[in-house]
Amino acid sequence: MKLHELSPVAGSTHVGKRKGRGVGTGNGKTGGRGHKGQHARSGGKTRIGFEGGQMPLVRRVPKRGFINIYAKPLTAVNVACLNQFEDGAVVDAAALIEKGIIHDCPYGLKVLSNGNLTKKITVKAAAFSESAKTKIEQAGGKAEVV
Repeated sequence: MKLHELSPVAGSTHVGKRKGRGVGTGNGKTGGRGHKGQHARSGGKTRIGFEGGQMPLVRRVPKRGFINIYAKPLTAVNVACLNQFEDGAVVDAAALIEKGIIHDCPYGLKVLSNGNLTKKITVKAAAFSESAKTKIEQAGGKAEVV
């Protein structure tokens, strides 16, 4: 195979529609925008969530409580997932990503207690639920807060 023989897979690319290039194209004159009105004008777009002047859903639904927009959510992992590791292993976010249990961990790891643990492992995480901590320690492992 040579460089000049490369081409995209059939059907993976398509030529864009050329708007406003004559009636023969099917998109001439008004260019698919219809006649007059807001959406026919340049810059005539409505913002996201606009419902034609009706009170938008996001304003109709009642809000309750405090929502922290700066919160950094932890990635949750259940104790049952930790059985994939060998006895004596040190489990942290990097080890979980390497095994394919989680795909990324931007803000930290939290271990939850769903399932049972049979292996004696050391787990390093940002947070543990109380029951997860006891399950890890009952199996003979350690739960270290990083």
